[in-house]
Amino acid sequence: MRLGTKLIHAGIEPDPSTGAIMTPIYQTSTYVQSAPGKNKGYEYARSQNPTRKALEDALAIIENGKYGLAFSSGVAATDAVIKLLKPGDEIIAANDMYGGTYRLFTKVFEKFGLKFHYVNMQDAENLRPYINANTKLIWTETPTNPLMNIVDIAAVSSIAKQHNILLAVDNTFASPYLQNPLDLGADIVMHSSTKYLGGHSDVIQGALMMNDPSLREQLYFLQKSCGAVPGPMDCFLVLRGLKTLHLRMERHCSNGETIAHFLLNHSKVQKVYWCGFEDHPGYVTAKKQMRGFGGMLSFALKDESIEATNKLLSGTKLFALAESLGGVESLINHPATMTHASIPKEERIKNGLSDSLIRLSVGLEDVEDLVDDLKMALES
Repeated sequence: MRLGTKLIHAGIEPDPSTGAIMTPIYQTSTYVQSAPGKNKGYEYARSQNPTRKALEDALAIIENGKYGLAFSSGVAATDAVIKLLKPGDEIIAANDMYGGTYRLFTKVFEKFGLKFHYVNMQDAENLRPYINANTKLIWTETPTNPLMNIVDIAAVSSIAKQHNILLAVDNTFASPYLQNPLDLGADIVMHSSTKYLGGHSDVIQGALMMNDPSLREQLYFLQKSCGAVPGPMDCFLVLRGLKTLHLRMERHCSNGETIAHFLLNHSKVQKVYWCGFEDHPGYVTAKKQMRGFGGMLSFALKDESIEATNKLLSGTKLFALAESLGGVESLINHPATMTHASIPKEERIKNGLSDSLIRLSVGLEDVEDLVDDLKMALES
């Protein structure tokens, strides 16, 4: 079954009581049992919910995995993965990643005795000096947020497997439409379903997909025991979003390409970070492991002053100044003060994330209008 068909039909069965083609929203906290311990697979909604099960089945299928688990946010999904570990364990993480993940690692889990190493993963060989007997997890994302660096998932997976280390990949920027990390050797795929999977900026949710049944049981235990589960309405919204993911991603990709080339050729723009340029350091890897280059990009102005940056950020009409990404509408973002504000400035600068960097989530509007919007803001 091809991806577009999977996205519409994966995990979906007509409602047995009515024949409804859309999965109902099972808005219930508990389920009646015919006798103690006698139930139809559902006992309490933190443990199971039919709407959530339909979504989790669909999530597994679209990432070519056997199991899916839905969480109340992407951070909650990440939290569950780190809870697989114990004090003294070590994690190698990408040095260029979402600021909320960095905050979770440094401000929450470090004080519980976990040790994190932040490594440039654009070359997989950079991992080797940090691997020791305590290394239990490699955490990466590709393309990275917000510098659009590319990590060779298959190469990192090869090293991880040599040392019996779990590999988790944040696939939020690419979405399952563009990239499937499980096929490339990852053990766990994480999504902030809030973004492209939901696609309409109306839900907060996260997801994990995997193939190993033991890993699924451990993560399900954490999902159930720690309680970071999404409500049935949120699951319904993501199920709805999945049905148009392939159509939306086609437009995100084409609009993103047009905007990237427009900015590249603008006299006021110093640099554009987009992995679809042939001179991008990760272009060859991106072309190998992705089916397109997406609608996310960042850029810097030649005038790097805060005044110039703020003027542009406040000067667009269609690109809304807001956090998040992956919705139908276009967003403009200032990572240094928004999505990556939790990363110390010296760390940001060392990794290439300047105070003047601007990130775009290119939406589904007519691309000529988006170009006009940026042109007006750049030239005003």
